[in-house]
Amino acid sequence: MAKQKEQMSVVKKMMIALVGGLIVGIAFLLIRENVVSESTWNVINKILFQDITVEEGVGAVGIFYIVGQIFMRGLQLAIVPLVLVSLSLAMCSISNSTKLGRIAGKTLLGFLGFYVFGAFFGCVIAYIIKSLGFFNVTLPSEAVSEAATIDAFNPLATIVNAVPSNITEAFSTNNSILAVVVVAIIIGLCMNQLGEKADPLKKVLESANEVIQMYLTFLINKVGPVAIFCLISRTFAIYGVEYLAPAAAYVIFAMLTLFLLVVTLYPLGIWITTRENPVKFLKKIAKVGVFGFSTNSSAACLPLNTRTCIDELGCSEEITSFVLPTGMTINMNGTTVMHMFAVTFIATAAGIDVTPANMIVMAFLSICAAAGTPAIPIAGTTMIFTVLSGMGWTTEACLIGYALVVAINRPVEMALLPLNVIGDAAVNVIVNAKEKELDKEKYNG
Repeated sequence: MAKQKEQMSVVKKMMIALVGGLIVGIAFLLIRENVVSESTWNVINKILFQDITVEEGVGAVGIFYIVGQIFMRGLQLAIVPLVLVSLSLAMCSISNSTKLGRIAGKTLLGFLGFYVFGAFFGCVIAYIIKSLGFFNVTLPSEAVSEAATIDAFNPLATIVNAVPSNITEAFSTNNSILAVVVVAIIIGLCMNQLGEKADPLKKVLESANEVIQMYLTFLINKVGPVAIFCLISRTFAIYGVEYLAPAAAYVIFAMLTLFLLVVTLYPLGIWITTRENPVKFLKKIAKVGVFGFSTNSSAACLPLNTRTCIDELGCSEEITSFVLPTGMTINMNGTTVMHMFAVTFIATAAGIDVTPANMIVMAFLSICAAAGTPAIPIAGTTMIFTVLSGMGWTTEACLIGYALVVAINRPVEMALLPLNVIGDAAVNVIVNAKEKELDKEKYNG
């Protein structure tokens, strides 16, 4: 009971941090735009918000930046060891290779199903908004920022890259999680086959798992709320509103749709496939969505998502250890929905008539790109260019529209993260239910 009160306390702290961060961040934005001079704002920015790792930040303090980055780096520190240890132990406990195949098949089918339905609803809503004329705007006469682009790549290369040629290289970065998943599965299955001979290694991994869990509990419960406040405040305080007006309809409708899908798509999916109460799921997973919105990182949400699924939703540790890291790597449902809005907005603003047939092709390109996306900064926003290129929409007007979206897309990127991470949890619950390993008493508790 005491533990439950503590967890509720953490949720409440995160919500207070989120709301407080939004209020403070927007207040600073209004002060920057309407109250103080540029020189005064530069002083405030250097003390509170400045990125101290860039050339402009050499003489800055950047208090909010430092707090946010220490927390994010602290979470990232645990990602590779968490995936390696938890998944190795989970695979070690699965004695039946047929069961592993079933789990993998149901996991991929679940993610694909939500991809398709998310893209469908994204297409429908984006087309309605476009048909109502909200995307008929006048673009700036020139690009508003340097357009980030992405080299062409084959999504099938993901399969090759999943098997690392150098194990230390795979463990040295958080951008190769799929390779870590493969290594963990290999270690776990080999330990399973070796039986008692592997007991010493198993005890080491179990001890390491306890250490990781204790570290993450402290970081999320004690440091998390303060860091969320700093991250949200800084994001909105330095937000570039000068480019928002032409794309306001895109930002508003995309964010509303993403939030709408979070509270409808996944609860419906859980109810249809498991007949479990979807409201219980939403209440317990809400803090993971808040965390995703605040950190804008699926990887950073993995520890909290794992704990929530196992401790509160009644999912088994072995299935959770497989589904969540896999979802973190390939499930970008929110990104696909965002692409439907962004590409429709850019094309319409550039004078292209987007048809339903175009949108079907856009959805296919987006799903393929999202599932095999390379590890790059602002991956979701950058992949908009991949979809535009695939459609052949690369005129000067389209590139200006793309650059405009890059400049103002931060709130939309934040809004799509809950769709991604809550989707991972929804598929995890469904797979557990289908494997008859869902603790219903804990789920409904």
